[in-house]
Amino acid sequence: MNNTQLTPYAATLLRVSLGTLALAHGLLKIFVFTPAGTVGFFASLGLPAFLAYATIGIEVVGGIALITGIFTRYVSIAMIPILLGAVLVHSGAGWMFSNEGGGWEFPAFWAVALAVQALLGDGAFALRLPQAKRHVLRATV
Repeated sequence: MNNTQLTPYAATLLRVSLGTLALAHGLLKIFVFTPAGTVGFFASLGLPAFLAYATIGIEVVGGIALITGIFTRYVSIAMIPILLGAVLVHSGAGWMFSNEGGGWEFPAFWAVALAVQALLGDGAFALRLPQAKRHVLRATV
């Protein structure tokens, strides 16, 4: 095997890892912090409540989509603004995420990893729309 033959598996490993992280963070906001607690935190930052719900939804649905390999490029791109928002929220706490309030390096790296995933695409073992339906979908967008 050469590097080109391994690329789809590398993309899959990254995709499933990113999806698992996103799903875990979304479910954390649902089951531990609760949606009301997440809304309260967003409000403490001066952000509207709908952004808390949108963040939860994108993390859960996006995480599942990444794990399964559905619309990988689009989902990866859609999740980047959430991570850039997290970078801003955590930027006052400094570089390391172990600092009180968390640092900004983890969400920054996560945003870069999502950009890499968007460039790589689905990888191996992804659920995809049949080729004919993808052409119809592209034509209607």
